[in-house]
Formats: sequence, C-alpha cells, structure tokens
Amino acid sequence: MVIILKKLLIYLKKYTLETVLAPLFKMFEATLELFVPLVVKRIIDTGIANNDLTYILKMCVLLAFLAFVGLAFSITAQYFSARAAVGFSSSLRYSLFSHIGTLTHSEIDTLGTSKLITRMTSDINQVQNGINLTLRLLLRSPFVVFGAMIMAFTVDKSSALTFAGTIPVLSLVVFAIMLGTVPLYKAVQKHLDSILLKTRSTLSGVRVLRAFSAEKRDIADFTEKNQLLLSAQQKAARISALLNPLTYVIINAAVIILIYTGAIRVEAGIISQGAVVALYNYMSQILVELIKLANLIITITKSFASARRITEIFDTSPSVTFPEKGAEPDLSKPAVTFTDVSFTYKNAGERSLSGISFTAEKGEKIGIIGSTGSGKSTLINLIPRFYDASSGKIELFGHDISDYSRETLNMLVATVAQKAVLFSGTIRENLLWGNKNADDELLLSAVKTAQAEDIIKAKENGLGEMLTEGGKNLSGGQKQRLTIARALVKKAPVLILDDSASALDLATDLKLRRAINELDFHPLVFIVSQRTSSVMGCDKILVMEDGEIEAVGTHSELLETSEVYREIYMSQNGGANE
Repeated sequence: MVIILKKLLIYLKKYTLETVLAPLFKMFEATLELFVPLVVKRIIDTGIANNDLTYILKMCVLLAFLAFVGLAFSITAQYFSARAAVGFSSSLRYSLFSHIGTLTHSEIDTLGTSKLITRMTSDINQVQNGINLTLRLLLRSPFVVFGAMIMAFTVDKSSALTFAGTIPVLSLVVFAIMLGTVPLYKAVQKHLDSILLKTRSTLSGVRVLRAFSAEKRDIADFTEKNQLLLSAQQKAARISALLNPLTYVIINAAVIILIYTGAIRVEAGIISQGAVVALYNYMSQILVELIKLANLIITITKSFASARRITEIFDTSPSVTFPEKGAEPDLSKPAVTFTDVSFTYKNAGERSLSGISFTAEKGEKIGIIGSTGSGKSTLINLIPRFYDASSGKIELFGHDISDYSRETLNMLVATVAQKAVLFSGTIRENLLWGNKNADDELLLSAVKTAQAEDIIKAKENGLGEMLTEGGKNLSGGQKQRLTIARALVKKAPVLILDDSASALDLATDLKLRRAINELDFHPLVFIVSQRTSSVMGCDKILVMEDGEIEAVGTHSELLETSEVYREIYMSQNGGANE
C-alpha cells in the first residue's frame, strides 16, 4: 500500500499548496465547530438561567458568526481539495495514457483493451474521489472526534469517560469493516472489466450478431456477467452497510448512558443542565464525524483497489525498447535482411516463426503468401518492431533494427495493417498522420496512387470531408485505399501492405500495384496476400507454411518448385494453366 501511494502521489506535487490548504481550512472549520456546544452551554446556564435576553442575543450573534466563518472556511477547503483532486487525476490520466503508448503489441495483447479503458476511466475517477474526500475529511474527522472528547473533559471529567470508552469500540468496528471490504471491491472492479469487454465486443460486432440471429445468446451471456458483477457489489455492500447501523447503535447507547448519568449529576448539583446539553452535542458531533469517516474509509478502500490496478499498468514495462539516439541508415546496404529469425508469442506454447532467412533490396517487390496462420503477418510485424524476434537477427539498411531510435524506424518503415483503421476527423487529417508537413499536392498524389481519387471527387468537401469514428461512413474498400494513401504520404523506403487490398476488386488491385511500381521514391514493397494474383508480379515471392519459408522464387519458378504455391494458385484459378 505504501509503495502504491509513493507511485501515485507524485502526481500531487504540482498541487502541494492545495493539498496543504484544503485540510488546513477544514481544521479551521472544525475548530470553530468545537466551540459551538460551549456557546450553547453558556446560553442555557447564563442567559436562560438568569433570564438575560441581551446575553442570549449576543451568544446567538456569536453562533451566527461562527457559522458564517465556518461556511467560508468549508467552501475554501472544498475549492482547494477539488482543484488538487482534479489536477491529480488529469496528470495521472495523461501519464497513464503516455505509458500505454509505450507498450508494445505484446503487452497490449496480454492486458486487453477493455482493461486499459477501465483503468483510464472508472479507476482514475475512483482514485480522484478518494483524493478529494481524503483532503477534506481524513484530518478533520479524527480532529473533531478527539477534539470533542477533550472538550468533553473540560466540561465534566466523569461524564467524559463515556467518550473514552466509546471511541475505541467505534474505531475497531470501522477498521474491521474496512479490512473486510478491500478485497471485495477489488473483485467488483474485476467484474467491471468483464462487463466492459463484453459491451465493447457486442457493440463492435453488432452486425455479425444480427446476421447470425445471436442476440438472445449474447444477451444471456451479458446477463450472466452482469449478475456476477451484481453479486460482487451486493456482497461488498452488505458488509459496508453494517457500518452506519453499528455506529448508530454504539453512539446512541453512549448517548443514553451520558444523559442518564448526566441527569443524576444535575440532580445532585454536580454539573449544570447546560453542561449535559454540551456533552450531548459533543457526542452528536462524534457520531456525525464517525459516520463521515466510515464513508470516507469505504471510498478510500475503493480508491486503493483502483490505485493498485492502475499501478499494475505502470509496472508493466514495454518488452521493446528504443535507444534515444540510434544509428543512421545506410541506404546503399540491403533494405531488409532476416538471418535465422524465430519468434514465439508471449504465453504461447509453440513458435510462430522458425529459421526465417532472406534478403530484400530497396526497390524490390516482395510477395508473401501462404495459408491462414502460416505466419505471414507475424513475419512482417517484426520489421517495424511491433514485436521483437525471439532469436536471430533482423537488419534494416545495414544496422540491426534494435539500433534505431523509434523516430528513425518510423521514418524508414510505413505499414498498412490488415484492418483498415481511420479516425474521426477530416480525410486530410487522417492522411497527415503519414506526414504532418505534407501539402495538398502530396496528399492528392498519394490518393491517386492508392486508387482513391474517386472517393475524394465524390465528396462535397474533398479532402475536408469529415469521417465518422472508425471511418464508418466509408466502405471497406474505400477505407483500405485511404489507409494505403496515408502510408504513401510518408514516402518511407520500406512499404508493408499486410493484406491491405483484400476488399478491392481484382481490377482496382492491379491498378494499385502498377501505380506503386511507378512511385518516384522506389520503396521496397512487401505485399502480404492470400491471392496469387496480388503477388504474381513481384520480383520475389516467399511462400509461408507452418511458420517457415517453404519456398522462394518468382511466380513461374514457384509453379514448378513449390507444391504449396501451386495448390493455392490452382485453387484460385479453377485448375487453369498459367
């Protein structure tokens, strides 16, 4: 717990003043509150007993003054605590988002997107609430409790012994319940992760669900997960719910004892009626503050559970690291060289790639083909270091890829992934991801090469046309062409097309490949595809089978030497001859 606090409280450093002033003004308010029962005591013992209306009015004015100043202190404390809590959560959220950005595909695959979203939203909000309430109440409530007990001793030592016996019993109850709820709230957050994952997958795959009439099954699955969350919340709530009734029972029992003994002592003339009222008011203050403290502890318990989950993300280090100042590429050397490269996914039992070796020169067109699961995408994902090879060596323009800084590697390699991803914003804004300094002439040139010119012409605002989230106002083929254009804007010497023309018709695919062949910066192009028509014009084709290169050659060579390639070709061309 101490380690978690150290890791997260550094984000309060910018708000040191606020974290001091918030509890300080709350202490000022609490101090004034402790004087109220004494003023009431004087009103009863002096003003009412002597029928002194002037004195009563003076004391009432004093009470109003204490209330007004206390309110001002309370509002000031509220302002500083809210400012510190919101600033803390903003800094923490930025830092967590930045850290997630450093994680590689391997860590993100392991953690899961839904879990990361929960940490960024629900968990940080929970910690923010904890910080806010802690600054306001963590010092104030114990101060009022012990202050009221001390003030009670100044009124009547014998009656105040009730306070001394009540507070330890209450503290025991509060902390016992706190310890019992910590693991339960952690379980609640875990079930919340599951709900978010289910909701996310349902919303993203809603068309598939409807196509297979699987709505009822999906609702049943969601209901089951929701029931688990409900059960976990109810279990935690049952224990938390004991807090208020138990504290009320203990406090009210103490009040009964206090009034009973007080009445006997008033009857005996040992203390005044005002003293009994003052003691009762102090006991009421203790009741209110302990209830506040109990609720604070519940909130802090939830916050610690969330804080622990956030630190788990911070404790996850990226498996791929980059030097700050890396090597400079030698463009005269071979563009990409694989030497006996093998790769195994994290927590996977078998290798996905084994003994991969080949060399590719700048300006070449390299086709990669093979059956589903043969390792095509895994192979090309190693080039931009989405993953690091388990063994072997990968060189890029004369240097090991691990020698390049992140910026240099990004400059050298442009990748178009299997799934076309666009972001909400204009078409221009999406294309500028490839090169933020590109002008419209370069953007339109890339669009033309990617065979996406018709998309721009069909839009009323051209490059300024707005795209919805994920580019949902475009077809699959349109999205693929725009993502290819985005990569072309980069003008990187290595261009990877990972099955990125799968939604294009054969004619458009052919035009695209011809246009790429005519690029003036002559990149090395990797074309990953399931279709032989997409790779048959390449200078070299790698045929993948079970994570290994089964054969290498041109289209005509592979038809004669590779049984795997020949089978793929024949299955797609109906047994036609070359």
